[in-house]
Amino acid sequence: MQVHLSGRDHDLKIEVESGQTVRQVLTEANILPSTVIVSFDGTILPHSTILSSDVVLLVTTVSSGG
Repeated sequence: MQVHLSGRDHDLKIEVESGQTVRQVLTEANILPSTVIVSFDGTILPHSTILSSDVVLLVTTVSSGG
């Protein structure tokens, strides 16, 4: 299946096997899961969410600092 990861800092499409989690997809795309929030249709998805079909996900980089 195809997952499109889009956002201000990301815009890539990757092919993955159905049944992978958001965390696995992020890792395969070389995106450190702890640095982003992923959402679909305005709903934030836990990184443990299992993906089962082609999807476009919004990837938002979380920034922190002091």
